Amino acid sequence: MLYENKIWVGTGDAPVCLLPQMANRHGLIAGATGTGKTVSLKVLAEGFSNMGVPVFLADIKGDLAGTVEVGTHNDPIAKRLVQCGVPSFQYCDFPCVFWDVYGKQGHPVRATVSEMGPTLLSRMLGLNETQAGVLSILFRIADDEGMLLLDLKDLKAMLAYVGEHAREYTLDYGNISTASVGAIQRAIGVLEDDGGEQFFGEPALNIADWMQVAADGKGVINILAADKLFQHPKMYSTFLLWMLSELYELLPEAGDQDKPRMVFFFDEAHLLFNDCPPALLEKLEQVVRLIRSKAVGVYFITQNPCDIPMSILGQLGNRIQHALRAYTPLDQKAVRTAAQTFRANPKFDTAEAITQLKTGEALVSFLDEEGAPGIVERATILPPQSSMNAISEEVRAEEIRTSYFAGMYDEAVDRESAYEQLAASFQQQNQFTWQAPAAPVAPEITTSAPTAVKPQGFMVFDPATGGYVQRALPQLEVPQAEPVQAEPAPVPTLEVAPVQPAQPQIQQMPVMMFDPTTGQYKQQMMAMQLDPATGNYVPATQAVAAPAKPLTARELEKQRADAEKAAKEAAKAEKERKAEERRQRNDELREERAARARKNDSVLGRVQNTAISTVTREVTRTLTRGIMGIFKKK
Repeated sequence: MLYENKIWVGTGDAPVCLLPQMANRHGLIAGATGTGKTVSLKVLAEGFSNMGVPVFLADIKGDLAGTVEVGTHNDPIAKRLVQCGVPSFQYCDFPCVFWDVYGKQGHPVRATVSEMGPTLLSRMLGLNETQAGVLSILFRIADDEGMLLLDLKDLKAMLAYVGEHAREYTLDYGNISTASVGAIQRAIGVLEDDGGEQFFGEPALNIADWMQVAADGKGVINILAADKLFQHPKMYSTFLLWMLSELYELLPEAGDQDKPRMVFFFDEAHLLFNDCPPALLEKLEQVVRLIRSKAVGVYFITQNPCDIPMSILGQLGNRIQHALRAYTPLDQKAVRTAAQTFRANPKFDTAEAITQLKTGEALVSFLDEEGAPGIVERATILPPQSSMNAISEEVRAEEIRTSYFAGMYDEAVDRESAYEQLAASFQQQNQFTWQAPAAPVAPEITTSAPTAVKPQGFMVFDPATGGYVQRALPQLEVPQAEPVQAEPAPVPTLEVAPVQPAQPQIQQMPVMMFDPTTGQYKQQMMAMQLDPATGNYVPATQAVAAPAKPLTARELEKQRADAEKAAKEAAKAEKERKAEERRQRNDELREERAARARKNDSVLGRVQNTAISTVTREVTRTLTRGIMGIFKKK
């Protein structure tokens, strides 16, 4: 409400007003929960709108949206008007435009990754100093390579590209750690889950569109629906800082004017400074100091003045302090600190008054015409002219449909940028064409039982050559003997006694015999005699009169030991052969896994995985919403 071309905020001993030419010296609205900060905010915003100054404010609870509707009269408002001594009061509505980062409760608000910059983006992602340095390198490489970073898929594709070529860029840009690249990728995934995909993209918001004046001369009040955005504090605070920095870079110098060009109200301002890196805090302090010369006013709304850094708190010349509760020693210290920031009034004790203020009362101190802080006044804040209630969905939808920017930001645009450039470059270099894998062919299954083929001979030891030779299987009855070893094994050369020409020599020798019951060969001792005609040993016949010379126990023990040794060597050789086959197979599997890993780690592989995961999440969300809709109807 205006009074003598000034914003009438409240009444103490006299009307307390904010001078429009001092409004760009910034301000602070503080107080405990439920003490009337929102009413003070609305009174100031409506006063600026009545003067033709555009306003931006974040609507966290939803009640600020009622500015678009005419206020209604009731007994508490009538009582407040009498206390403030208002002779005439007119309820009215104000021109409003609704905005929403998620595009649900207002026009979408978007920004490109390049506009956000590495410093603010690092804070939004929660990166440490090393990871923030890698992100800064990525932005420099993108600028040098001519890659546009518009949305998150561009950022992810560029991260994959830089990580894959880290060695090539290290000497020119600095060390690029693969671990840091992976950490940034994970942080981007969290940001996507928080709605970052909807915030980053085009068409990007032009801050100048918020500086509009309606046909009746009132400044347009831009209301950001922040009830959902507020649940992600880093994204909310970084978005507000981005707006302020964009406005600072956009506007030219203006100097002192009769009224500001635009006024920003930052609710829950403590979130702007929580875990704020020193470099970002220094930049924010610089913007707050210098944006005054561009005729922009910034007003912080928080519960305790101590939430604001002292370097910034000292720049806030216009103060509205609602009640603070001093239940603990820390609260009492905060009350004393808040009281010391005001120019003392001899009529009351400031620290004591802060704890005694009623709802709707505040200690007010504005800059005077010469820019000096005014003496603090205890005042009752005026009621707003618009509605204090939340609006219905129908009213909000109608305001969005008929606003100045209907259709301008509603549809997202995805033009060629880093993602498309990297994908096209990779396909051109590798000429990669994806083909569906062939269906596996089922092996032919044979149901007939295996048949054992009986060999036509057996292997015997040949003393002349020192090896075994195959001989025809004789049709004779095989004498039973105790088997020495189940597995075939070569038998070392035996020392054969000289053959007596008058009588064939017969010896017990280990030979391989065919077992018809198992269809396999097994080794056993057998009587063998030397055939003088061929020089080979053949099975002894019963016709031989001379009995075989029996072997001594020592010789039999030596033969058994030699046979066991030969069997062990054969088993060891078989084991080594199988181990070698396993090693070869493992080498082949490792090579296949390495090939798949190289493909997945490539730019196109990561790009395809990103696209597949994005489609999968979207399909899952669509199915979930459909199922929940069915249950709600039931």
